[in-house]
Amino acid sequence: MKKLLTYFLLFTFIAAMAGCGSSTTNKPQQAKDFSIKIGGSSTLAPVVAKVADDFTEKYKTWKKVKDSLADEPIAIFVATGGSGFGVKSATNGTVDIGLVSRVVTETEKQKLPNHKLYTVGFDALTIAVHPKNPVAKVKPNLTMDEVKRIFSGEIKTWKQLDASLPERPIVVAIRDLGGGASQAFDEAVMKGTPISKEAIQCPSMGALAGKVQDNVDAVGYVSTGLVEQNKGKIAVLSVDGVEPTNENIASGKYTIARPLILIAQTQPDEREQQLINYLISDSGLKTLEEMGFVPVKNK
Repeated sequence: MKKLLTYFLLFTFIAAMAGCGSSTTNKPQQAKDFSIKIGGSSTLAPVVAKVADDFTEKYKTWKKVKDSLADEPIAIFVATGGSGFGVKSATNGTVDIGLVSRVVTETEKQKLPNHKLYTVGFDALTIAVHPKNPVAKVKPNLTMDEVKRIFSGEIKTWKQLDASLPERPIVVAIRDLGGGASQAFDEAVMKGTPISKEAIQCPSMGALAGKVQDNVDAVGYVSTGLVEQNKGKIAVLSVDGVEPTNENIASGKYTIARPLILIAQTQPDEREQQLINYLISDSGLKTLEEMGFVPVKNK
């Protein structure tokens, strides 16, 4: 297997970056540090890591990207940590590009006066269950109110949802509160109604998808990208008669959706700009689409 210079790191990167400066102007400078650091949304991070790998393999060194750049190997570090981490790290300068899979609030934007937001695509949160859960055949379509009552804990067993379903407890799985998915789900579905206290909080979208795959009685709001990447292992329910297809997501017909956003400095250095250009190019957006998301060109 060919060795790539792009590394997909998890919380190790977050811990390492914790000691960095609190602003872009005070960001520590290291001699000949030509790396780019990216962090945030666990939904968007794998896509960016894949595109960064392609970029690295294509060019190898920065000089081959653009002749005026240094003849140094390309090194791009991508970390997860949640959308909140992506916004905070872009704000304080501990990453060069923040990753967010939710709407960036006006309050957050006020703290990013020297940054630009790039919406690269859209993701839907599917109501996902185990393929062997009989609900997928008995009741493949839920109303938005039923979804809300399940996740609030009002509907506690599958039989309460439909009399022909088994008398087994529903296991609700959600993202932790630091994830963009939790905010998007609250805005689209819960609208302020508290999530069940018995819900299992997962540290990443991948962990949430894994919980649904591992437990026949689990239900969770799993990203379309993770559903696509785990075909046959996750069943998806419609909501109010609308399936989370690319067409329905792009048109806005499927409403449990969220934007996928890059946060970069308004005036990034030349290396960062070249990478951003590649991320938002047809090639980068094609990768995003292949991984199960709706690229911005389709919106």
